[in-house]
Amino acid sequence: MITQQAPLPARRHNKEMRKWRLFHLTREMPMNIAPLPSASTLLPPANACDCHAHIMGPFDRFPLPNNPGYLPPLAPAENFVKLLDTLRFGRGVVVQSSSHGRDPRVLLDALARFPSRLRGVALADNSVSDADLEAMNAGGVRGLRFTGMPYTGSTASGHSGSVPIWELFEMAPRLKALGWHAQLWMHCDQLSELAPRLTRLGIPLVLDHMGRFDTASGLQHPGFQNLLALLRAEAVWIKMVPQRNSEQPPDYADVRPFQAALIEANADRLVWASDWPHTNMGKHAPDAGHLLDLFGEWVSDASLRTRILATNPAKLYGFKN
Repeated sequence: MITQQAPLPARRHNKEMRKWRLFHLTREMPMNIAPLPSASTLLPPANACDCHAHIMGPFDRFPLPNNPGYLPPLAPAENFVKLLDTLRFGRGVVVQSSSHGRDPRVLLDALARFPSRLRGVALADNSVSDADLEAMNAGGVRGLRFTGMPYTGSTASGHSGSVPIWELFEMAPRLKALGWHAQLWMHCDQLSELAPRLTRLGIPLVLDHMGRFDTASGLQHPGFQNLLALLRAEAVWIKMVPQRNSEQPPDYADVRPFQAALIEANADRLVWASDWPHTNMGKHAPDAGHLLDLFGEWVSDASLRTRILATNPAKLYGFKN
C-alpha cells in the first residue's frame, strides 16, 4: 500500500487557516522561524551543493495566497545561505515552494541576490509566457517542478499551488528548448506507470525525495526495482533525501539499504539535499547538520562523496567552476 501524508485534522487545519488569515489582514502574527542546522563533522568537498531547499518569505515582501495549502515557516534567502555556510557548502538549489503558489518572485529575488551560489527550480504551467520563461532562465532557473497526479490509493495530487504532472507532457518541448529538466514529486509506483511516456520526452528527469519508495515494501518491491532500472539506464537523476521515506527518525536506518542500492545502480546520477526547512514534519523535522553526518557515515569513500555532493550537481544545474 502506498503511504500518504496524513492531512491536518479538520479542527487543526481550520485553526491554522484562521491564524494565516489574521496575519494576511494585519501582518502582526508572529511566524515560526525555520531553524538553522548544527555544524556537521563532515568536511565537504569544494563547491558542495545542497540540491533541494525552499525559501519562504519575508511575507511582507512576498505574500502567500489567501488559502495556502499549509502555513509555512519563515525561511528567507539569507537564512538558507547561512545554512550553506554552516555546512561549508558553496552552492545551493532553491525549489519554489507550493505555499507561494506559482508566483516566482521570492525565488527570482534569491537567485538575483546570490547569483554565483544559487540555482532555481520554479513552478509554472503551460500558460506561462515564453518571455517569462526566458527571464527565469536568465535569472538562474534550470527546471520546473511537477507533482504526480492521483494514482491508485491516492486522494490528492499535492498541495494547492503545485503543478500536476499532466502539464509536463504539454510543456516538455518548451523545457527542452531551454535546456531545462523536469523535477518530479511522485511515488515510485506511479513512476513505473508513467516512465514509458516520461522517458520519451527528451529532457532530464529529476526525482524528489529518493523516488518516494516505501521501506516496509522492501528492496525487491517492483516500484523500487523499476527505479533502479531507470537509474542504471541514466533515465533519471535522484535527490538523496532520506527523511521523507523513513519510519525511523532521526537516524533513518530503514533507508540506508535503499540508498546503498541507489549508489550501486548509478552514483553519477545522484545528488544530495537537505530539504530545508523540512515543512510539515513537525517534531520529526531533521537537523541538516545531522543529515550530512549520516551521509558521511553511509558513504565512506571520499571520491564518491565528491561526485554526489559537487560533481553531479555542477553538471545537472549548470554551475560554472
